[in-house]
Amino acid sequence: MQKQKILIIDDDKNICQILKEYFEFENFQVAIANDGAEGLKKLESEKPSLIILDIMLPKMNGWEVCQKLRPQDDTPIIMLSAKTEKTDRITGLELGADDYVTKPFSPKEVVARAKAILRRAGRDVTDNDLLQYPKLEINKDYRVVTVGAEQVSLTPKEFDLLWTLAVAPRQVFPREKLLKKVWGYDYFGDIRTVDTHIKSLRKKLGNETRDYIKTVWGVGYKFEVMED
Repeated sequence: MQKQKILIIDDDKNICQILKEYFEFENFQVAIANDGAEGLKKLESEKPSLIILDIMLPKMNGWEVCQKLRPQDDTPIIMLSAKTEKTDRITGLELGADDYVTKPFSPKEVVARAKAILRRAGRDVTDNDLLQYPKLEINKDYRVVTVGAEQVSLTPKEFDLLWTLAVAPRQVFPREKLLKKVWGYDYFGDIRTVDTHIKSLRKKLGNETRDYIKTVWGVGYKFEVMED
């Protein structure tokens, strides 16, 4: 399955990491650059489907990146800025940006805007919402899980937990990271919540597919692709 790639150009590494996790949760690939000059190089090498571009960048600001990019490339751009003035938004759009988001922002909103822009640009994102493995299919758009020929009823958190693991096969997720990704950055619940949901999830997946979810003792969990 071919994944769409997002290029994030921002010198705030915390913002880059947060957006990276949210986009990867939606089954996108992510590349990161921390200044404008590096961003232009990554654009050529990574060939992203969409660019998240901060305005206030070292070496070359977002306006300059946009100006250099637009005459030769039509990759969609979402500009990020702490500036809320209407003139800045107009400038960004006139330079060729497809959307303009002010900080602070909701990462979920940025992802939603990116997916909408990709659809409008004719860059299909449907495959990013569907994972298919032997005897297991996970459709994120409709939030449907199918085991064999039967649909399995999952709670919202069980579905998000399964998707987080399945979208990154073989990656080991510590329990703390799963808490942050599935329950949110401001969640401070008992870490055993993850174990409880994994147990319930395995039971609902049944004997044929429960072994996709592997325990990494002393660390957390991972999704291991089974042979058909």
